[in-house]
Amino acid sequence: MRIVKSIVQKRQGFELQQNRAAILPLPSGEGRGEGQRVSNHSNGSSCPEWIELLPTLGAGLGYREPFKSELFRHQNAADFLEITADHFFDPTPEKERELELLSEHFTLIPHGLNLSLGSAEGLDDEYVGKFAELVERLNPPWWSEHVAFTRAGGVEIGHLAPLPFTHEAVDVLSENIAKARGIIGPNLILENITFNVLLPGAELSEAEFLREVLEQTDCGLLLDVTNLHINCVNHGWNSTEILGRLPLNRVVQLHFSGGHEPPHPPIAFLEGGVGGRVRSIDSHSQPAPEAVWTLLDEVLRRAAVKGVILERDDNLPPFAELRDEVARARKIGQIHHRWN
Repeated sequence: MRIVKSIVQKRQGFELQQNRAAILPLPSGEGRGEGQRVSNHSNGSSCPEWIELLPTLGAGLGYREPFKSELFRHQNAADFLEITADHFFDPTPEKERELELLSEHFTLIPHGLNLSLGSAEGLDDEYVGKFAELVERLNPPWWSEHVAFTRAGGVEIGHLAPLPFTHEAVDVLSENIAKARGIIGPNLILENITFNVLLPGAELSEAEFLREVLEQTDCGLLLDVTNLHINCVNHGWNSTEILGRLPLNRVVQLHFSGGHEPPHPPIAFLEGGVGGRVRSIDSHSQPAPEAVWTLLDEVLRRAAVKGVILERDDNLPPFAELRDEVARARKIGQIHHRWN
């Protein structure tokens, strides 16, 4: 009850601030991304002010407990860490000590899995409260979640599900995002996901959908270049064309990883309802393929990225291999003058 009451109070305060902002002009020099833009990209596009002011973190790792010892033996391997926020909700004493140790040595970015921003029924107050407590404790420069839903009709579906690319879905996302930012924190960046099925009734392409959501909510983009690559492989799209339609001025962070080819590919439903085979799966189980490195290089060339995270969940290699991948990403960012 304490968490729920706190959420209600914060939500009411946030809504009051929104109402005031709607009727009062912003003083000169104030506001986060509300009409203030500065040039920050090689193609001349503009960057929201709040994103421009974020710190540059460099190249890092998605933290996984099995390599904790190696990570602390080689702390220079990662400029920062991304943690799975859900793993530190209601932490045991052991997880409390782990979080404290990590936060003493690294900048930590909490990454959510189950906020379910696309749920038409709204957000789970208890989950939001736990996420807010973690963000308040860590005070990260930003936090992240997926453009997806994981809950429908009160049922947890157990995976990241895609939304229909419609204006109604944009409105649902926007309402949930406004509430989440008002309670958890304003510096939210949203991640693109993979999907095998294109839901019927789409009014927008994926790139148009993401652009509309980001511009309507003033969020940043966590661009998973592996997810972009996999969707293009599975649906027969051109990754360069898709990249050109995304709002690169809002890219804050990148994800990259390697997937695998399924031995018995399931059917995917492509545009126009044409069935095809899924040729690649985002399993975070292999080194990043060269096609993903090419995309990573292109995005770092074109966008003022603040940080890059290597994800690896399954088939963990020797830590030295992860270090090498992070070092390669760091070098690409240095070549494009994104960090030193």
